[in-house]
Amino acid sequence: VVILTKNEERRIARCLQSVRWADEIVVVDGMSTDRTAEICRQFGVRVIPHAFEGSFAQERNLGMEQVRGEWVLQIDADDVVTPEFRAECERVLTAGTPHAALKFRRKSYLLGRAMCYGGWHYYLPNLVRRDAVRYEGLVHERPVVRGTVGRLEADIEHHPCDDLAEFLARQNRYTTLTAQELRRSQPGLSEWQLRWLLVRRPWKTFWKSYVKKQGFREGLHGLVFAIFFAFVEFLKWAKYWQLQECRHAEAACDRR
Repeated sequence: VVILTKNEERRIARCLQSVRWADEIVVVDGMSTDRTAEICRQFGVRVIPHAFEGSFAQERNLGMEQVRGEWVLQIDADDVVTPEFRAECERVLTAGTPHAALKFRRKSYLLGRAMCYGGWHYYLPNLVRRDAVRYEGLVHERPVVRGTVGRLEADIEHHPCDDLAEFLARQNRYTTLTAQELRRSQPGLSEWQLRWLLVRRPWKTFWKSYVKKQGFREGLHGLVFAIFFAFVEFLKWAKYWQLQECRHAEAACDRR
């Protein structure tokens, strides 16, 4: 098991307790300033201190390089591996599988409620063969798999925030990184294109979460979730615009 951490002293013990059955656990820690590393060592876990350089994919690949087992489960400090997931994982790996990766559902919780609708109960292909997968991307890192992807019929739990302020603070960090990634992959979008993206993408995100993926069935939790993620989509493109404006201002100064 590879776990990414940064100042997760409130959550890491619960996560580690849920994977004590694993043969090996490695924590890639982003130089935490709280008790995260200390708690990990109390569990007998190997901690790899590594200052975050802007890419979660880099962190996951570093963890993969440090383990010896054939199969690696990639999770975060706010994840909890259920007994049902452990049993399904052991059953499939004991029987053997031809796949290079296995995807499973991640059931996320918002203010204590398991979100079964709205798009927050989704698949992650994060049980992977160490020698057949590399991760790419900054924020929403994705595995590049040399081979096929199978499926586990079990969930892990995801507890990303205790309150809405924490949720917003996390998304503020993520959208900054995402905007930087977008600037590299889609440089020089016109003002007209940005106007369209700033209006269309948040609305599309809200409709997809609240209507298409039936977030309305979660009551106020579903409505708040859909609005928050629509705002996150807006913020991502607004930060892209800000980066572009700063670049234009710097270019104008250079010309003068």
